[in-house]
Amino acid sequence: MKRRQLIKAAATFATAATLSTTALISTGFAADDVFRVVVLGGLSAKGILADNSSTSVLAAQAGAEIVNKNGGIGGKKVVVEVLDDQANPTVAVTKLREAINSSSKPDAVLNSGPSTIAEATLPIINQAGILSFNIGPTKTSWDAAKFPLNFDLSPAPANYASGFLDYIKVKGYKSVGIIHGNSAYGEALGTLMEKTVSEGGVTVTAKEGYDYSALDMTPQLDKIKSTNPEALIVDGYGSVVGYVLQGIQKLGWDIPLLGDNSIAATGLISKTPPDGVLGTDAVKNLVMQVFSSTKYDPDATGVNEAVATMKSLGPIKASLILAYNYDALALMAAAAEAAGSTDAKAMAAALETDAVTTAAKTEILKKYNFSKESHAANPSNDSFAFIAPSELKDGQYQ
Repeated sequence: MKRRQLIKAAATFATAATLSTTALISTGFAADDVFRVVVLGGLSAKGILADNSSTSVLAAQAGAEIVNKNGGIGGKKVVVEVLDDQANPTVAVTKLREAINSSSKPDAVLNSGPSTIAEATLPIINQAGILSFNIGPTKTSWDAAKFPLNFDLSPAPANYASGFLDYIKVKGYKSVGIIHGNSAYGEALGTLMEKTVSEGGVTVTAKEGYDYSALDMTPQLDKIKSTNPEALIVDGYGSVVGYVLQGIQKLGWDIPLLGDNSIAATGLISKTPPDGVLGTDAVKNLVMQVFSSTKYDPDATGVNEAVATMKSLGPIKASLILAYNYDALALMAAAAEAAGSTDAKAMAAALETDAVTTAAKTEILKKYNFSKESHAANPSNDSFAFIAPSELKDGQYQ
């Protein structure tokens, strides 16, 4: 009895220390019967990267707590070990190798982005034969032939573009303009958006890119305005979003603005002046693409349980769009149950089936659609919603 009390006390302490190196999420399992999950995250990085990583790690810890309450993964207690990679690929590789070569080799590895971390670590994880879940997709991370044990949790640009097309058709817009940043993601999204929307029967009157170091996007916006689109698709992240909105106001351009998920993840959108633009004329025409789970719904019991569990472990510092790792735990639990094993290859094969991804109690995205050929998330379009800017509270727009 005394030993069990000590184990319980240790687990309780570790749960409270949400950013500690190791979090023992639950009790009621044999001490040596564990499923080890390593979560990489730039907890000591600067600015928004730290908040994003904190939310990603918190989501994994909350997912583990829920899974452990329901029997763990393959009957094993989930133990979450957090490695602070400083959002630095070199640090991530060093710490990951140490974990893999330790006496407690992980059963699964999760990351917190960005994609540079995935690029550096996925080959190592794959070589070690470890199951992995990635929130920072790369050009090849989805490829089941190249990374048979990795599964991307974040939708690809093509998924977001498809969601845009559905919304554009619902609104009845016949033509759109596109403005995007010159980041790798922005360039890819701009190209795919143009292709998807055009193939869907909507005219793209103009597509313009801008440099993230620029302070004035008025010239590009003016070019698009001259083509008279019915709506403007906007990509951007961080302070540049403010400059784009300023340019639109400078031109006196009254046009519906369709912001991508990067816009939604930009802090100034959900903050009132002087820290943001919420409630001002700058965003009166703006709607943003988000996950359905990112918008608070009192009837969404599963999502609300996820949020409540995360809050019980620590503050939610960023949008739930960074909480994919909550779903990773649910996916692994369903895969292990179907496979009757916690073997990485067996679980990966199970995750490639619709029955398993349907059974998994995921909440950030309702349904993942992995296949034998593609380990991209490929969510259905009903996973997305377009909403007006509002206050962000506990990771959700109100």
